Amino acid sequence: MPATVAAEADTAALLAERRAIPLPIPYEQMAPHIRRLWDAYRVVPGAPLYRKEFGFYSREAWAAQGLPEGADFAARFGFDPPARYDLAGLGWCEAALVPEFEPAVLEDRGAHEVVLDRVGRKLLCFKNRRNGFMPEYLDHPVKDLASWEREIRWRMDPASPERYADLDARVDAAKAAAAQGKMIVQRVVGGYMYLRSLIGPEQVLYAFVDQPELIHACMQAWLDLADAVTARHQRHVTLDEVFFAEDICYNKGPLISPAMIREFLVPYYQELLARVKARQLDARRHLFVQIDTDGNAETVIELYRETVGMDVMSPFEVASGSDVVKIGARFPWLTISGGIDKRVLAAGPAAIDRHLEYILPAMRARGGYIPTCDHGVPAEVSLANYEYYRKRCIELGG
Repeated sequence: MPATVAAEADTAALLAERRAIPLPIPYEQMAPHIRRLWDAYRVVPGAPLYRKEFGFYSREAWAAQGLPEGADFAARFGFDPPARYDLAGLGWCEAALVPEFEPAVLEDRGAHEVVLDRVGRKLLCFKNRRNGFMPEYLDHPVKDLASWEREIRWRMDPASPERYADLDARVDAAKAAAAQGKMIVQRVVGGYMYLRSLIGPEQVLYAFVDQPELIHACMQAWLDLADAVTARHQRHVTLDEVFFAEDICYNKGPLISPAMIREFLVPYYQELLARVKARQLDARRHLFVQIDTDGNAETVIELYRETVGMDVMSPFEVASGSDVVKIGARFPWLTISGGIDKRVLAAGPAAIDRHLEYILPAMRARGGYIPTCDHGVPAEVSLANYEYYRKRCIELGG
């Protein structure tokens, strides 16, 4: 069989299997918005698109433009109710430390301040404006194995009772969500994002080469903690997805080589996923794997599919060259979230129309797409433009 024909046959078989996966409750008993999310994950062609947003950095600007305080974004912008329940406890953009560092202002520099944050970093920030802005990273807690042991290792103890103080509440909420057919998602700080938060954006790149033993020590602790927390959750619910917040790419591709990804990250991901799958209460259910990374991730899609069984990826930043229509055609098995250019949303209705009319009809026909801005909506996007964008999303997305 020619290679192209074999690949198409493999994709067709994969999609047929995806659409036939057992669901938490019968499809017909789910609310319409929950069905829309499952249809995206099952890559159902022509299905109405799930309605959500990545996030917002525009609230302050929109308040000045007339958005009432406490406005109901779902009602105003036509978002679906949540169709998934996210289990936390394993970090997001930083390591999941218990106890965290005590935040403090270390130095006043006029319009700026040097702060110690909750994961032990020293940051130069705009005064009183730490969220929504990229700080300057001045220092990180881990320099070597000695500082790892002294500052961080003991804060990642899987047995720490404080980690599980709210366990009953979060598993009760997860069980209630599962009873409605919602997806149950375990959020995990990805290995690269975790290492970067400990060692630093530049310093971690040197550490992969100069201190491989440090990287492996950090990743073993990551695995031990992730395994322990997911095991607690899995006593009560079946997980539908493991979501890795990875941020391993920049505008030209991955920040480390594929060989380094395979050596330093993949073995720990594979071990965690194997343990999670072995513990599932409903062993028939498919465990989706999502990788979330900024930048241009197209060159690592096949790598993550091959090594960890990735099914879902987000958010496909357009400024880095991501085109979800082309990527969707190249990888027809991939569920895609994101890909709406935040710069276009600032440009006005005509540009928004051109952009959405290129993406949404094609991606709805393909299936497996959740339209969102390719990162948090910036302040440069006016309230009027965003409202127009949402109106067109609903018109074109069903």
